[in-house]
Amino acid sequence: MSQKHWSQIGERGSLLGLRFLLIVYKALGKYPLWICLFPVVFYFYLTDKNGRKASKQFLTKISENQSNNQIAHGQMSVLKHYCTFADAAFDKLDAWLGNISNKQIVYSYPDAMENIAKQGKGAIFIGSHLGNLEVCRAMNQDRYGTKINVLVFTQHAIKFNQLLKEVAEDVDLNMIQVSNVGPDTAMLLKEKVEQGEIVVIVGDRTSQSVAGRVIYSPFLGQEAPFSQGPFILAALLECPIYWLFCFKEGRNFKVCIEHVTDKLKLPRKQRQEVLSDLIASYAARLEYYAMKYPFQWFNFYDFWQRDNSAQRVSSKEDK
Repeated sequence: MSQKHWSQIGERGSLLGLRFLLIVYKALGKYPLWICLFPVVFYFYLTDKNGRKASKQFLTKISENQSNNQIAHGQMSVLKHYCTFADAAFDKLDAWLGNISNKQIVYSYPDAMENIAKQGKGAIFIGSHLGNLEVCRAMNQDRYGTKINVLVFTQHAIKFNQLLKEVAEDVDLNMIQVSNVGPDTAMLLKEKVEQGEIVVIVGDRTSQSVAGRVIYSPFLGQEAPFSQGPFILAALLECPIYWLFCFKEGRNFKVCIEHVTDKLKLPRKQRQEVLSDLIASYAARLEYYAMKYPFQWFNFYDFWQRDNSAQRVSSKEDK
């Protein structure tokens, strides 16, 4: 039996409920917030059979691939996974509310962003749903004088994104909402990098509308499908490519910007080979950081499902 594609997993909760939690948070802070938030998270945990199964699957693979300090992958760990996801949502709000200081942002390479800005070439950052890129985006708005354009697929988090807009009017600044990256979008992004701007896209989600445009690469001991789209886009933009990750460490956030190549070329005869090598490199870095920050993995679906068998067409039961 085929399973739902990630794009068919609807957003849960209400905007009114989110607003109430935000009021509690602003008035009392994060720790008192959890008195109200934990029952909500626990309810979603109890009623989300597929999400629990996916979390347990992921944590089990993490455990099986760790030689030391194996993490537990029982239901308490799954609940912790859900709680970490909820906590990350309020970290995003914190970032846009100005509650995270620059001192809390720690760069793995301290001069990375400054050097990219000085070069003025433009670049593409390929991120993921591991960690919290929204914190990175909020903290870097206008900090380096380089525009950061983010390709987003917001229809699956409409209510939360509405809450973000209510918190910060400029949250939509330089966000490019897309359902598919077509020629028009590629041309727009090409213009932006030629002007020295940065484009951010995630590489850990397969296409919402088209099956089969993937390359399978080893990830935590089993081949997983990775969309070719972000990496083909990187070649079309003809600019430097970097991996981008942002993780929470205590009260701080670690930003990892890793240079991949100054320019990606896809010769016709070696196109698939080059793409496969690049995606394998991305999957390896994703695995490396997933092993270090397992509870900050926010893909609550079967990441290893065969792409051609995933249900992409919404049904009446989808909410």
